[in-house]
Amino acid sequence: MSSPSNPGRGRPPRLDRARTLRTALDLLDRSGLDALTMRRLADAMEVQAGALYRYFATKQDLLTAMAERMMDGVADAAGTCDGDWSEQLAALARAMRTALLAHRDGARVFAGTHSTGENILGFADTAMGVMRAAGFPGDDAARALYTVANFTVGHTLEEQAALQAEDGGPADPDALADTVTAGAYPHLTTGLPALTSTDFTRLFEFGLDLLLEGLRSRR
Repeated sequence: MSSPSNPGRGRPPRLDRARTLRTALDLLDRSGLDALTMRRLADAMEVQAGALYRYFATKQDLLTAMAERMMDGVADAAGTCDGDWSEQLAALARAMRTALLAHRDGARVFAGTHSTGENILGFADTAMGVMRAAGFPGDDAARALYTVANFTVGHTLEEQAALQAEDGGPADPDALADTVTAGAYPHLTTGLPALTSTDFTRLFEFGLDLLLEGLRSRR
């Protein structure tokens, strides 16, 4: 039992940064980003909303910390790959996509954040290290990092939007197919199987391969 002089003894504190982030990610997975407010987060933690500002001055600060938490361990993907620089870079991009897909609206949370935490900076430093070791100049390696990361986030953003449509299910590819075939879109018609496919991994790999081919030619 807790004593009056130490009422929290033997129990975790009601509010701390780590628990706040875990609860925020749980709320995100259950209800999505639009429903994640500081007030709802405070209610879930059974504290006053003002107490959260001890750790996060704004909601954007909270989202940045959530993005940082999502990227935990992603940089390790390069070390698990025995291939050349392009395969290591691809492994990092795939691990990033997987990390964002692990949470509802994960890409929306990540987009626009600028964390200086060790997970995101570690990911960036690892990716640049892979390219620098392959002979890319520092500026090219930095720009390539932005390009691969932005492609990964953008693809995952669209992927999650398609799978989390407002009606609670995947976007209906038949609607696109019906509109294209009923109109004067001969070129789109030839690509309908790919345009209406929900094989997002195949689409991601196609785009990633294009980026890597471009980097190989530049190198």
